[in-house]
Amino acid sequence: MLAQEFIRLKRDGKPLTEEMIAEFVRGITDDTVTDAQISAFAMAVFFNGLSADETVALTLAMRDSGDVIDWSDIDRPVCDKHSTGGVGDNVSLMLAPIATACGLAVPMISGRGLGHTGGTLDKMDSIPGYATQPDTALFRRTVETVGCAIIGQTANLAPADKRFYGVRDVTATVESLELITASILSKKLAAGLPSLVVDVKFGNGAFMADFDKARDLAKTLVRVANGAGTRTTALMTGMNQPLASAAGNAVEVTNAVEFLTGAHRDPRLEAVTLALAAEMLVVAQVDDSPATALERSREALVSGKAAEVFGRMVQALGGPADFVERHDAYLAEAPLSVPVVAPRAGHVGAIGTRDIGVAVVELGGGRRRREDDIDHAVGITRLLDIGTRVEEGDPIAIVHARTESAAEAARARVLAAYDIVDEKPDVAEPIAERIAG
Repeated sequence: MLAQEFIRLKRDGKPLTEEMIAEFVRGITDDTVTDAQISAFAMAVFFNGLSADETVALTLAMRDSGDVIDWSDIDRPVCDKHSTGGVGDNVSLMLAPIATACGLAVPMISGRGLGHTGGTLDKMDSIPGYATQPDTALFRRTVETVGCAIIGQTANLAPADKRFYGVRDVTATVESLELITASILSKKLAAGLPSLVVDVKFGNGAFMADFDKARDLAKTLVRVANGAGTRTTALMTGMNQPLASAAGNAVEVTNAVEFLTGAHRDPRLEAVTLALAAEMLVVAQVDDSPATALERSREALVSGKAAEVFGRMVQALGGPADFVERHDAYLAEAPLSVPVVAPRAGHVGAIGTRDIGVAVVELGGGRRRREDDIDHAVGITRLLDIGTRVEEGDPIAIVHARTESAAEAARARVLAAYDIVDEKPDVAEPIAERIAG
């Protein structure tokens, strides 16, 4: 049927058949459907939603728009993790090598930045030579020899979702529960995963700020994925402040390397990363006990095994062989570093986390339009946590920028995002709930 007729049905709240959805997804894949029509459909779904059957049909149609990988011949349990996105969320960079060091194979299909949140692929693109979109043969070879590979969708892996994802980023349709579900799971099912852990964010820096709505998304992801044959659980994690003390691309890679080597580990980031690693070991049936799985994950980190795996993965995918040891020599640095200072003494009482992410985008570290290039050097570091004591004039963050005007704009936005209060506030635990399959 005509794409505009398909869009009209959903605009008017009418049900779509599996065949209609499959035909529209074929049009996304072969370019007979335009970006404008994809955007119109996404907005119609944003306002009118999809039924459970429509969501499953969209997920499977996008999965089947390209290759579906088979890992049945690999000699270790296969598992992956997906995050719904946040600010300073570089967990994947540490999690994949930690899980690999614990005995898993982790074929991690990641995405680029959406809206105010950073994208794992944009971070990995900071590493010179690293192939974030290798062909399927290199992807498979890296997983088989190293144990993990953090990549994006190859040309033949859920190509319909790859295009749909880019349009959603710039049309204010990211937050749709059904489209998030279909996007996440189409890639994961195409990657042939027998098990999956989902990190669903909530709070003022998440796409779904409301806890109950984020919980609905977690339950939907777990239900649909398990129904499709992939053992899946979810953790609900807070995003009322940046997860790492860095937000950007190269700066988050530096933060990840320092985390893996023990040079510096942000406490909340460590808690979330290790909890997700333990959850992967449990859902992949490597460990029965969450406590045992957590201890195994911690040992893989502190022993240096995970850092070694990360270095081998970078090299296998075209990056420098000595990247872990000499990351400072390879990662781009912005020419200007401008401190953001506390206007008065007190404690960090709250952080407008979304505004931190927006500041990174405005610096050039994210996209305003789908075709925009990313400036990997810019970002924000030394972001203080909620509850931290400061004196007047103390730095609460450092802005890394290309120009003085960009640095000043980001400095002002970050300063406005930080609320300094007299009394030290209570700080919520970073992990709120586990959603089982």
